[in-house]
Amino acid sequence: MSTVKQLLDEKGRRIYSVHPDATVFEALQMMAEKNVGGLLVVEGEKLLGIFSERDYARKVALKDRSSKEMRVSELMTKEIVCVNSDTTIEECMALMNERYIRHLPVVDDGKLVGIVTIRDIVHKIITTQKFTIRELEKYIYGTM
Repeated sequence: MSTVKQLLDEKGRRIYSVHPDATVFEALQMMAEKNVGGLLVVEGEKLLGIFSERDYARKVALKDRSSKEMRVSELMTKEIVCVNSDTTIEECMALMNERYIRHLPVVDDGKLVGIVTIRDIVHKIITTQKFTIRELEKYIYGTM
């Protein structure tokens, strides 16, 4: 079984984050520049929350509020579901499905070390399945 550590080793450990006092507009600009759907909200080294496109759509756009005046801390999701490097990809998928979330911060020994997204997880599962299918085909057709 693949683990989060293996996934992070492959994709990298880059973390895009925003300070809780940043405006929602600034966060949206960063998300557009980095082509990501969410940012971790971090103060110093402390993970405070996650700000996502979903937070914006539901808490700003639908309530007709201004993204240039609101702070990320007013909108961020504060109930964070985290995993560690030993968590399996299958466990991540189950968590994401159960909790209806798309981002899982990775925390080892109290330190933020990365983030995995639903896209990362789906890509890893598909890649692993394709490899397994190829190996089974080689075995069946005797081309090993």
